[in-house]
Amino acid sequence: MTNGGVAGAVAAAPANTVWTATCQVLKRELGDATFGSWLGQASVRETAADEVCVVAATGVARDWIRKNAWRRIGEVWAQNDPVGRRLDLKSRLEADVDPVRPAPAVIEVEAAPAAAAAPTAARPQGLQDRYRFDTFVSGPANEFAFAVARRVASWADGHFNPVLIHGPYGFGKTHLLNALAWEAMKTAPERRVVYLSAERFTSAFMKALQDRQTGAFKDEVRGADLLLIDDVQFVAGKLQTQEELFHTLTALVQDGRRVVLTADRPPTELSELEPRLRSHLQAGLVCGVEPADRALRLGILERKLLTLAEQGGFAPTARPEVLQFLADRFTDSIRELEGALNTLVACAGGNLARLTLDEAQGILRPHLSVAERKVTVDMIQKAVSEHFALKQADLISERRARAVARPRQVAMWLAKQITTRSLPDIGRRFGGRDHTTVLHAVRRIEALRVEDAAMQRDIDVLLRKLRG
Repeated sequence: MTNGGVAGAVAAAPANTVWTATCQVLKRELGDATFGSWLGQASVRETAADEVCVVAATGVARDWIRKNAWRRIGEVWAQNDPVGRRLDLKSRLEADVDPVRPAPAVIEVEAAPAAAAAPTAARPQGLQDRYRFDTFVSGPANEFAFAVARRVASWADGHFNPVLIHGPYGFGKTHLLNALAWEAMKTAPERRVVYLSAERFTSAFMKALQDRQTGAFKDEVRGADLLLIDDVQFVAGKLQTQEELFHTLTALVQDGRRVVLTADRPPTELSELEPRLRSHLQAGLVCGVEPADRALRLGILERKLLTLAEQGGFAPTARPEVLQFLADRFTDSIRELEGALNTLVACAGGNLARLTLDEAQGILRPHLSVAERKVTVDMIQKAVSEHFALKQADLISERRARAVARPRQVAMWLAKQITTRSLPDIGRRFGGRDHTTVLHAVRRIEALRVEDAAMQRDIDVLLRKLRG
């Protein structure tokens, strides 16, 4: 536009810039705890010239934003966006399955015609087809390892070598390793990818020793352009296998080939491994996968529910309180979490959307951990009274002072979460209170967990103590 004459079109600021300015206002108004729980992991995507989509971390977060903050978001956005783009709101899962969205660049890489004509390497044994990058749900607990895996799979230059991804059992390491293999083969089908569990590496090597075929074994493994080894901690105590693995890593790294391994601990804690092998694992890039936080667990449930719904031909919906119950109760591993959802789907099928929290708890009662089934209301009352410096009798008394009422609500919430007692039964054990009082307490503590970081810390401490 020129300085004189009629004004032309106003230049649109990048959506991320407008969103950052909007978030600064919302964070001041909502507070750090509430903002972090519901909007902290949200992002924006430009879906059209006149439209931007706010992408919430989970469907539960999307629903909270729509109910509690959407109107204010629109007001603040309009103040910062000179061209007045329209806002849409979706969960990350909805946005990711939208067929018109731009896919990440690494997914769009296609082999050039010449490469397509090149011989394709044989598919490695042991890979699971369901473990792909597009079925992996990322969040703060795993986003660094996810980004590293994507970079290795793209065959980008400037990589670290070897890469070790470590973390507790059941939080996605094997999924990442499988996804890395599939994407690497798609991006460069002419290159050779070898995927082995540590146990399979060991058994194949020992058989080669017995058959006097170690040369063939070395050619097979060391001929890889990308070697992937899962659960490397299982070579502990196997001296010959560790020596062979050490020489394999040395040969591949020196030759510029790529190596990615997983373990249940960082190299510094793999004390059962030979020092030189452990040192080799530390020499590259070490990245951790932490236990999934609540938001990530909810996102994983929504992704899994979508997959199950597509397979079963039913609507991919469940009551928010049911998904929240699963995310809060099944925290030990993602496999356990997905297994609980599998159980509900198997029992409820197409009626899953109508399944109540009490019905879900009844279905899953046999699957709850033995430790949790042994927790009693009395144990909870004792732990809560000690934590808040009260007498246990205070929790069942008629006292309504905040210093007593809030711990009492916490104890009721814990009783609902980690015992199999019904609401009326819990109420009776708290001085003969009505089940509606218990339900109010449960809902109040659920809200406070989001709004009050200190309350969440108190609950985490009590859960760890009660679960042992």
